[in-house]
Amino acid sequence: MSWWRDQRGSAAAEMTLWAPVMVMAMVFVAVVVHRGVDARLRLNDVAHQAARAASIEHTTGRARAAATTIATKALAEAGVSCRDANVEVVGDLQPGSAVTVTVSCTVDLNGADLLGVPASKRLSSIASEVVDTWRSARDGT
Repeated sequence: MSWWRDQRGSAAAEMTLWAPVMVMAMVFVAVVVHRGVDARLRLNDVAHQAARAASIEHTTGRARAAATTIATKALAEAGVSCRDANVEVVGDLQPGSAVTVTVSCTVDLNGADLLGVPASKRLSSIASEVVDTWRSARDGT
């Protein structure tokens, strides 16, 4: 009966059983973090594209429309699953001034709720673009 009292090798056996579980948990956390970071980077790019599109236009209405169109298209092409996307354009369209675009949306983080992290997160990105100093005026001059 003395062989039951011998504990040699029990730590190695426990490590062998727990190591795959711990590795899987770390991989899952890394995937969730990657999804959040990737969505933020893509949203930053979308905001820059929308700001550039807005800075090219001559009227505020057309600037808002262009920024919204570009942002919607770029979000779809980037593969970001955004719900209720919102695009705000602020700034004067006079040559030399700046246009600022804010793009915000609720990003879906699939599978994150298993870790106790919310399944979606509201992200926002701001980008500014300078209106070309040497562009023609609204009346074509």
